[in-house]
Amino acid sequence: MGEATIVDHLVRALSVVMIFVMPPLGVAMVVGLVVSILQAATQVQDQTLPLTIKFVAVVATLAMFGAVLAAPLLQFADQILSDFPGLTR
Repeated sequence: MGEATIVDHLVRALSVVMIFVMPPLGVAMVVGLVVSILQAATQVQDQTLPLTIKFVAVVATLAMFGAVLAAPLLQFADQILSDFPGLTR
């Protein structure tokens, strides 16, 4: 197994992880911004409020889009595991 193969697999793995992570991260950023603006406007200084709301939003995002987001991850893992004997020779 050459260096180019390892780099190719690492680049593909990172791109698959980025596809999986970006929607929940985007939702967490938007919800955090909205909650912080509301906290600043109402002067509520509760520190657990943004974490709780972001947690619920990320869990809801993963529940709604988890199967769609996990499909490329599972496909890549299946390909790596099927190619593993040939890669380790």
